[in-house]
Amino acid sequence: MNSKLVLNADDFGLSEYFNKAVYDGFHSGMLTSASLCANGAAFESAVNDVIPNCQGLSVGVHLNIMEGKSLTEAPLLTQLDGTFQNGYISLILKSYNKDFMAQLESEFRAQIEKIQSRVKVDHIDSHVHTHAIPNIFKLVAKLAEEYNIPYIRTQFEKMYFVPSIKKHLNTKYPPNILKIILLNTFTVMNRGTVKKHNLKTNDYLIGVGYTGMMDDTTLEYGLKALNKDCIVETLIHPCKYSSDIIDSHYTEFSITQNLELKEKIQGMGIQFSNISSLAE
Repeated sequence: MNSKLVLNADDFGLSEYFNKAVYDGFHSGMLTSASLCANGAAFESAVNDVIPNCQGLSVGVHLNIMEGKSLTEAPLLTQLDGTFQNGYISLILKSYNKDFMAQLESEFRAQIEKIQSRVKVDHIDSHVHTHAIPNIFKLVAKLAEEYNIPYIRTQFEKMYFVPSIKKHLNTKYPPNILKIILLNTFTVMNRGTVKKHNLKTNDYLIGVGYTGMMDDTTLEYGLKALNKDCIVETLIHPCKYSSDIIDSHYTEFSITQNLELKEKIQGMGIQFSNISSLAE
């Protein structure tokens, strides 16, 4: 194989613990990219303390309309206090509403402009894959072209199997399979939009089928399932803090520190790359 792998940290800027994971993950040599939340509690720290000390880290916009508060007045997106209120199914249905989409565009513009005013941006994606919804994807692709963001994430994940009974008896696994089916369908619909707006994207994504269960073995088997040259993006949510609530995020941070895994991946003929170089 002669493939390119982007190991991307989603949720950059949500907290200091996520920021520390990005910093250490990048300096280990495995994490190459991070997607920044404009409405994250640790946004300023990410911009002032992490990014300037991670030269070569690709930084993207992580559009967030699922968690926290909006940057604009958007009553169709939020509760009275500005907290986002829509679930995924609700967003699919509301994506056909012109008034909703107008408010969504204003919020997306505010998030993009806040990040672009502080750092160079080379990619765009979203929290909980909300931009994969076809009508929302059309909006995000249009904005990406307008704001000169060359790369947009798509979510086609090839089905693969990790030999672990524990992972497949986990209550997270069946819903994750449904997510793959839905997101793969959306990606087939969205690829034409990518071309229309002259954007770059990944061929495959790893991180949906085993959401909440990502670890070294999961990544290794996901890459082994790819049998042709491609661009593959692996999304993780690394956090340098372990608790009963977010143990999986600490496990995902440990992926970035596994230099033995890095050697295995390179031995497959897969090169680590940042999004900036792929978007050239």
